[in-house]
Amino acid sequence: MENILHIVASPRSESYSTRLAEAFFAAYRQARPEDHIETLDVFRDDVPPFHAPAAKAKYAVMTGQPPRDEAQSAWRPVIEEINHFKRFDKYVVSSPMWNFGIPYRLKQYIDVIVQPSLTVAYSPDKGYTGLVTGRPMLLLLARGGIYRSGNPLETFDFQESYLRTIFGFIGFTDIRTVAIQGTLQSKPEQLEADLRRAIAEAQDIAHEFAGEAALQV
Repeated sequence: MENILHIVASPRSESYSTRLAEAFFAAYRQARPEDHIETLDVFRDDVPPFHAPAAKAKYAVMTGQPPRDEAQSAWRPVIEEINHFKRFDKYVVSSPMWNFGIPYRLKQYIDVIVQPSLTVAYSPDKGYTGLVTGRPMLLLLARGGIYRSGNPLETFDFQESYLRTIFGFIGFTDIRTVAIQGTLQSKPEQLEADLRRAIAEAQDIAHEFAGEAALQV
């Protein structure tokens, strides 16, 4: 049995990213009913705040010092959140595009789990090295506009580029994407065709994920 973490980043149950996730997990459960799928909804579940004491703890860790006093107390839930994140074998992130990027609650979660010595290491010789390795990730993304290659708005897409960069920074190398675009612009018939295509692609990847054994390092 493998464990999958589904990070939900839309507050809307009818979100297109949520619809892609539903199609993906329906296919995945059919292929591997014994696997455990846990949902982390960043708008409904508690995500630790990252205020001044937590920032103080982070800088202490970066300089090789143990956090103390209020910084130590603030660092404890950060470590717990990271330990929870690292328990899984496979990851799925479903997210809409907000203001060309990602929802603020997903950004908050990422700011909590990307931490020195816990998910990324640094040395003068090697630079930064991600510590969460050997596990696949799927990004299920929805965008109101159209940001395909060759479109003048292509450079405005900081959604997929940021997610690939930040998760790659902490060690992910197998990151796949299924995106539905133009949800606020396309004509209904075109949007329906694009949604069917994206769902079919998500279902194909579900079968690939189901056949992959995670190698944790």
